[in-house]
This record gives sequence, structure tokens and C-alpha cells, in this order.
Amino acid sequence: MHPTATTKFTSADLLLMSDDGKRYEVIEGDLYVSRQPHWHHQFACGQLFRFLQEWSDRSGLGVANGAPGLIFAEDNDVAPDVVWISHDRLVAALGEDGKLHAAPELVIEVASPGLVNQQRDRQTKLKLYSRRGVQEYWIVDWQQQQVEVYRRAQAELTLVATLYRGDALQSPLLPAFFCQVATLFLQTPR
Repeated sequence: MHPTATTKFTSADLLLMSDDGKRYEVIEGDLYVSRQPHWHHQFACGQLFRFLQEWSDRSGLGVANGAPGLIFAEDNDVAPDVVWISHDRLVAALGEDGKLHAAPELVIEVASPGLVNQQRDRQTKLKLYSRRGVQEYWIVDWQQQQVEVYRRAQAELTLVATLYRGDALQSPLLPAFFCQVATLFLQTPR
């Protein structure tokens, strides 16, 4: 949904939205509505959460969470698919409302089909996360079975790698974290 030039949405407007199973987000005052996610989308989210939380349990450095509310400002209220945040940053970022109000170190979006969804993740959200201080951004594409890795360089997120099924996903943010890209994607029997 794209509002008219004069209509701008805020976090307060999101509170008035019906609880209909859709995901409502506001970016720069524009309202974005997503449908229920695809099975493969949710499988990738679950795998990413599991691998990140298992690593977090071993390292003791932070926590992973799925689809947390992330409110940068009244006109920038999003729900990334998965985040990882250090314990130190979590203390400062977690508000009394149970939402994050500052950037986690790592944000992950699992791409949904459709040009509008692709543009939102690869352009609109990339710019938002870059401006707001996210250190690393992964875009996971379950259809192409690849992961785009963006890292902060000179105050903006820059594409540093596109990883495929045979590659390993690692990060300097997460010492000794490792997972095979192929394990993020469900292989259904034929």
C-alpha cells in the first residue's frame, strides 16, 4: 500500500491496525503491508534464529530474536525477520513497550516473492538500516537460495558478498559463528 503524498503514517497508526495476521510497517511515513509469509520463508527464519541463538548460548555475547518491533522514530517502525543484538546494546535499546528503539548489530530479512517486496528489502530497508547504524544486514533469498551480506563501511551498509548453497555464512560480528548456506533452505522430497 502506498499512501498519497499528503498521508504519512506513524507508530500510533500501527496500533490502530487490526490484528489480521498481516505485517504492518512504517518507513519514512509510508505504510507497507505484507501477507502471511511462505512456508520456505518461515523455515529460513527459523533456521537463522536457531543457529544464531545456539551460537549466542555458547558465546554469551547476545541474543537472537524473530520479528521484534524495531522503532527508530514515529515514522520508522519495522519488524525485521530476525535480529541479533549484543547484551550491552539490548540494555540500551529495549524500551518499556517491549520494542527495540535502537539498531541491533545484525538485521536479517528473508525476501518474499514480488517486486515490491524485493525493492522494500534491497532498497528501502537497506537505506533505513544503513542510516540507523545497523552493523550488518543479511538478505536471505530462499527462491534463489543465496544470502547477500552487507557490512558497515564508511558509515553505510555495503554489499560485501553474495553466498550460495555451497558457501559458509560467517561474520566478524559473531566470532566463530558458522553455518552452511544450504542448511537455511528446506529441501522438500519430490
